[in-house]
Amino acid sequence: MAANAPEAEWKPSTRYPDPSIVSLDAKFDKYKLPLSNVERLATGTRWGEGPVWFGDARCLIWSDVPGNRMLRWDEETGAVSAFRKPSNNSNGNTRDRQGRLITCEHLTRRVTRTEYDGAITVICDNYQGKRLNSPNDVVVKSDGSIWFTDPMFGIHGFYEGEKADSELPMNVYRVDGKTGAVTVAADGINAPNGLAFSPDEKTLYIVESRSAPRTILRFDVTGNGDRLANRKLLIDSGPHGTPDGFRVDIDGNLWCGWGMTPALDGVRVFTAQGEPIGHISLPERCANVCFGGRHRNRLFMAAAHSLYSLYVNTQGVAGG
Repeated sequence: MAANAPEAEWKPSTRYPDPSIVSLDAKFDKYKLPLSNVERLATGTRWGEGPVWFGDARCLIWSDVPGNRMLRWDEETGAVSAFRKPSNNSNGNTRDRQGRLITCEHLTRRVTRTEYDGAITVICDNYQGKRLNSPNDVVVKSDGSIWFTDPMFGIHGFYEGEKADSELPMNVYRVDGKTGAVTVAADGINAPNGLAFSPDEKTLYIVESRSAPRTILRFDVTGNGDRLANRKLLIDSGPHGTPDGFRVDIDGNLWCGWGMTPALDGVRVFTAQGEPIGHISLPERCANVCFGGRHRNRLFMAAAHSLYSLYVNTQGVAGG
């Protein structure tokens, strides 16, 4: 992939420990590996998003939203190729509990599943007969239910989708894994964005990306694991923080795409109580992350123009 300036000028640290991995609190020290550097795996996207790991294929797939394509990075060779082009301005991705790819698409305003044979199944494209806005990020719970956010980013203009009028509020939806029934899991959130469950799935975290400042909210998962209650503010990102997509490790820490200023660009790590404990500096804003590799101990970071990785001393939650 072609390099873009100024990202082309970035060079990995040759020092151990890598100075770009910073403890904001001693709690983060145990997650740092003294002989692990931030690596840049690819560059050349317009806005990288939605990384998802496929261990069976030893590859990572991620979205270039305005580039209208999905890319594939091969672990064995380091080669990057087009996985899907055009991609309907795909954004967030994950895998369901059967290993199939689940994708949010801006252009078609839908959530899809890629079957084993490559066929595309529409999971959701409307609610009560009205079109979705532009599904953004998605997670799959252990019961097979699919939860996704639906802000308006893809219908604001022609860069990440196509300009259109909104027919629905910006909700968070749940699709039942057995019946396919669609319900509103959360409403009243100003542009819900990234979302992830705690390791025990008793908490759902959701980024409110158009509040000022941006926040990360927490909800209790109630009922039969199909409802949300007790909305609370977990993280106030401050005047410049920009949480976007994130994932959770087995200890319950949130690894969040972050940025907007050189001092903040990268990944910010928080405890389940919302305490900032660590930061991984990158030369550009990071939009989303996932854990991968054989032991889910490699953090993949989809930044604006590039894909980065870092081995860490923890593991991502299974299914995240």
